[in-house]
Amino acid sequence: MQIMDDLYQNGISTILATPSGARPVWLDNKYPDVMRVDANGVRNRHGGRHNHCMSSEKYREKVRIIDRKLAETVGDHPGLIMWHVSNEFGGECFCDKCKAKFREYLRERFHNNIDELNHEWWTTFWSARYSDFEEIDPPYNNGQTAIMGLNLEWKRFTSRNYSDYLSVEIDAIREHSKNASIPITTNFMGRYYGIDYRVLAKKIDAIAWDSYPAFHNDHETYRDTMMSAAFDNAVMRGMKKDRPFLLMESAPGLVNWMPFNKLKRPGVHEQFAIQTIACGADSIQYFQMRKSRGAAEQFHGAVIDHIGTNDTRIFKEVKKTGETLRKLSEVEGSIKNNEAAIIFEWDNWWAIDGAGAFGGSTKKYDSICRDYWVKLMEFGVEADVISTEDELDRYKLIIVPMLFMLKDDIAKELTDFVEKGGTILVTYISGYVNENCLCYQGGFPGDGLKKLLGVISEEIDTLYPSDNNGIHVNYKGIDKIIEVRDYAEILRVDDAQILGRYTEDFYKDTAAITCRCHGNGKAYYQAARCSIDGLSEFIKGLLTESGIEVKDIPAGIEYHKRIGKEATYEFYLNVTSDIIELTNVEGINLMTGNRISGSINLGGREYLVLKNKL
Repeated sequence: MQIMDDLYQNGISTILATPSGARPVWLDNKYPDVMRVDANGVRNRHGGRHNHCMSSEKYREKVRIIDRKLAETVGDHPGLIMWHVSNEFGGECFCDKCKAKFREYLRERFHNNIDELNHEWWTTFWSARYSDFEEIDPPYNNGQTAIMGLNLEWKRFTSRNYSDYLSVEIDAIREHSKNASIPITTNFMGRYYGIDYRVLAKKIDAIAWDSYPAFHNDHETYRDTMMSAAFDNAVMRGMKKDRPFLLMESAPGLVNWMPFNKLKRPGVHEQFAIQTIACGADSIQYFQMRKSRGAAEQFHGAVIDHIGTNDTRIFKEVKKTGETLRKLSEVEGSIKNNEAAIIFEWDNWWAIDGAGAFGGSTKKYDSICRDYWVKLMEFGVEADVISTEDELDRYKLIIVPMLFMLKDDIAKELTDFVEKGGTILVTYISGYVNENCLCYQGGFPGDGLKKLLGVISEEIDTLYPSDNNGIHVNYKGIDKIIEVRDYAEILRVDDAQILGRYTEDFYKDTAAITCRCHGNGKAYYQAARCSIDGLSEFIKGLLTESGIEVKDIPAGIEYHKRIGKEATYEFYLNVTSDIIELTNVEGINLMTGNRISGSINLGGREYLVLKNKL
């Protein structure tokens, strides 16, 4: 309480985290079932953090007690602006309690009908048929891991078990806090593979996440690192599009857990912070304020180093960043109104990776979604990252990369979207299986999507890195050959216009890119993975055809836009080390208060924020 009082008296608000991310030794020794069991069926010993069993009633009981005491003590503190539940959820538990909950989850999921489960999981293959739900184990490393449906449902269950646990803490805070209106969040980790964050997002009031890009690495450019960070922001923001998100953690200097812990170069943190705000955040926060003297993260970056002064480069950069953010205070609360979207789903990602098909190292689902998002950004178009559960009608263009798992009614929703005038681009490896990883029959993509697209994918060729193929595109002024990599589907065209044909192999001259008109819109199909840069003109054409404004953004400039109640805010970031000229820009420079009209030069890693009244 005294710490919060001191902070408040000095103009500093508090986001208070519950301490459930790590357990004391005595708790593990007294109640061993709070510790997880690993995928080999072995219970953990005490150590580390983020490794408690989410199903443990004893752990939930103890957490409720401490959350209640916190809520009763500081729940109405004037400096408390948000609750933060636990920290960075992740991992799995294979204990008997989790196994029992998993079986109950499956009973509900398959309507207490074991025959339905057996059919959807196709368990007659390899004699895997179950006679009762009580026979079903989680996918232990030394057990059944060959059923795609089982592996997928285990991951779905794990996400829902985290969500259930999250509710325990939220309910305890709400019940015992004197001010139950204070919002509650937890911190996500971008494209973390192990949890479907959309399940948890439904329980919290605001999205918050921890961003630690690997700046200055040896395998990508600075621009590439920045664009990946921007895409991660879009994934996070897309879970609550009607409000800003929070950057809960970042490192002003370095981290201590990457293979190589590179320092952020001077000026990089400030531009990273501006980018995060440009992407829709309303906060830039740090882990940690002061470096720990010992233990696991003693060398993790912090605002105050072990030297203990405010006279360090890092401290001065953080101070300068804060001063800059103060000039952007009116941006707070503004949102985005994007006209394009990209579908990205965690369980589709798991399903693709779990499929015994395609290339072992070339599936890259999340990276492919990112590549399309980045390509749209090059034309000044920021896309929402959505799921198939989101409303589609608000968009003009939807890109659907590798929607391997086509859930019930999604083909109908996409068809309705196109019929009303929307444009979709669906790619290879789409519509192969249903939500239980059971293959569709009658040709891919299944469940009505092939009718919308007017094509059937009869075969798919997985390419070695040394293989060569291309697509000759001849459409609306485009006459070029685009490089093909990794995957090439062989199509049967039933009712679509052929826009591009393969240039090599036994399927040379067959269809590779098609378009079918439906109602007032168009449905495009891209049957092969192409060089994303090779697709530039084609994607630009889709934007123009969809009625989405294409901006003339110079190479090396990252552009974002936020919309407030009275003004718009445009962000231009130079993510190169060169001077770049911006032309035809207009607005009030929020850094200086001066009006800009016409052209301006941005130096390397500089940025510009322009305000225009609505």
